[in-house]
Amino acid sequence: MTGTSGSAARGVQVCSLKVDVPQLIPPGTTYRVVRFPFGAGESTDPFEMHQMVQPDGYVVTDYATDDRSGLIWPSRAGWGHLYAMIQWEAASSTGGYTELRDQYVRDPLGLTPNPADTTATEHRPPTPGGQYFCKSHGIFVDPGTPLALRVTHNDANPRRVTLAEFKLAIHPAD
Repeated sequence: MTGTSGSAARGVQVCSLKVDVPQLIPPGTTYRVVRFPFGAGESTDPFEMHQMVQPDGYVVTDYATDDRSGLIWPSRAGWGHLYAMIQWEAASSTGGYTELRDQYVRDPLGLTPNPADTTATEHRPPTPGGQYFCKSHGIFVDPGTPLALRVTHNDANPRRVTLAEFKLAIHPAD
């Protein structure tokens, strides 16, 4: 986006994603990318950081089955503040989870020459009530390196993420 003078926008640039369609997550130590819908199904993306046509030309045809739908491609380099909200269904009655895990990751699908880089990894025991978690973390971001939110659990059975949000606010860092 440009300002009235034609210069690139200097303010904070934001992408805010939300999904309320449950996603089945298999048990184990392998983290899974949380997937988000496009277009009218997402909260807001005025800087085009979450598009069906990705910056490398790849086209996501079904957000529910393609891990690329979980990527935010930063619109510019800067100081990124990541936010997430994750809600899990209850543990199964036998072999239920004792730990829920989540993390942010740069390039989770190996699309760039840089190796995946995880940050803000948290392992949480379940609480007596619902499993509702919020987190935030700051990192430097770059337009050539996508970001994602990943989750896993140790239940004996697949469990659903019932609601998730993933947000990026980029502040100028020059």
